[in-house]
Amino acid sequence: NAGLFGYNIGDTVKFTSLNPYRVIVSGRVKHFTSAFGEHVIAEEVDAALRAGIEATNAVVSEYTVAPQVDPKIGLPYHEWFIEFHEEPLDWNLFIETIDDKLQQKNPYYKDLITGNVLQKLIVSVVSGGGFTTLMKSRGKLGGQNKIPRLTNDRGLADELCNLSIKTVQISNKNSSN
Repeated sequence: NAGLFGYNIGDTVKFTSLNPYRVIVSGRVKHFTSAFGEHVIAEEVDAALRAGIEATNAVVSEYTVAPQVDPKIGLPYHEWFIEFHEEPLDWNLFIETIDDKLQQKNPYYKDLITGNVLQKLIVSVVSGGGFTTLMKSRGKLGGQNKIPRLTNDRGLADELCNLSIKTVQISNKNSSN
C-alpha cells in the first residue's frame, strides 16, 4: 500500500481487483465541478471527451472545464476550453456526443439539463499554444505542472479569456466566431 491510507495524497483511487488488492489512480480530489450541485469528476469528463473525439475524429491537445455561473444570455453552463490539433468536422455532433455521454455518466448533470437549470455545454476553442502561454504566465511551465481538467470556479477560465488568446465560442445550437 506504500502509505496509501496513511495520509491524504489528494488522489482518488478505484479498486480493480479485490483478490489480490489492486488499485488505479482515477483522479484528483480537488478536480471537480459542482457549481450547480452536479458533482462532475474528471473520470466522467475524460470519458465524455473521448466519446466526442471518437465520434468526430478530432484531436485534442489540452482542455479544461469550468462553470459559467453568470452568463450574459441564457442559463448557466459548463464551458469547455479546448486546444485542438484537429478540430471536429461536425461541431454539433462533437458537442452533442460530449453532453450526452456526460449525462449518461452523471445523473445529477442530466437532471440539471432536463430540468432547464443548465443549458448544454459550450466549447471555447483556444488557439494553438494557448495553454502553454497560460502556464508560462503563471510560472508553471514544465512537466510537473499540469492543467487542471476541472475547476469549480472561473479563475483559470478567466485567465484563458483575458490573455490575448483567440477564443471561438461554439454552441450546440449554432456555430459562431
